[in-house]
Amino acid sequence: MKTKSLLITLVLVTALLLASCDVQARVGALRTESQSVELGDAKSVSVKIGFGAGDLKLTGGAQKLMQADFTYNVAKLKPVVEYTDATLVVKQPEVNGMPALLGIGGFRNQWGLQLYDGVPMDLSVDVGAGSGDLQLAGLSLTGLNITLGAGTYTVDLTGDWAHDLGIYINAGAAILNVRLPKDVGARVTVESGPHTIETTGLTKDGPVYTNAAYGVSGVTMQIDLVAGIGTINLDVEEAAAASGK
Repeated sequence: MKTKSLLITLVLVTALLLASCDVQARVGALRTESQSVELGDAKSVSVKIGFGAGDLKLTGGAQKLMQADFTYNVAKLKPVVEYTDATLVVKQPEVNGMPALLGIGGFRNQWGLQLYDGVPMDLSVDVGAGSGDLQLAGLSLTGLNITLGAGTYTVDLTGDWAHDLGIYINAGAAILNVRLPKDVGARVTVESGPHTIETTGLTKDGPVYTNAAYGVSGVTMQIDLVAGIGTINLDVEEAAAASGK
């Protein structure tokens, strides 16, 4: 409870400081906009997502490179979508002192993004604050880099993976839930810090956590994890399901 209370305080303080820098931002009508991006002739892609604050959900299963719904009620937060030279960028506008939860009453910013499973993809996700649900199983990832600010996040890496994958996760003051596959070898190295770590279905050796398939399966997932104050939950999918997580 102390950790969660401290996280909430940090989120609110951060939001207030950010909002104080831009007093012109105002809540308007709630709007939802849908956008899609065609893959084109690209044989592989780079996807970069920059999300300031709010609620982000990211999944696979799109019929195009990207299909997205953006819901927001601050005009300055209208997202920017660019696709050039096999690089897709979806980002929050560069707003000095972006409004956040304490800055203005009734702030809303929600992104629902779907990406295409059938193309090799180097994925980068940068979230400032809020909540994030990253359901990445099924994507054809060749690289994954995640940066998370204060908030609560789930990174779901369960399922089958066809190729080795290197993953880097940097989380701030956060509650971070990482779900790992059971049939693909997973090795998680956690840098020491002021966080607590809870695990299910993993073997610990110093700062390294491995699942039962590590060193046995033909595919290996290597995860480097850096985190600030908060809680890290590492769960193997079968064990997590059995424990009700």
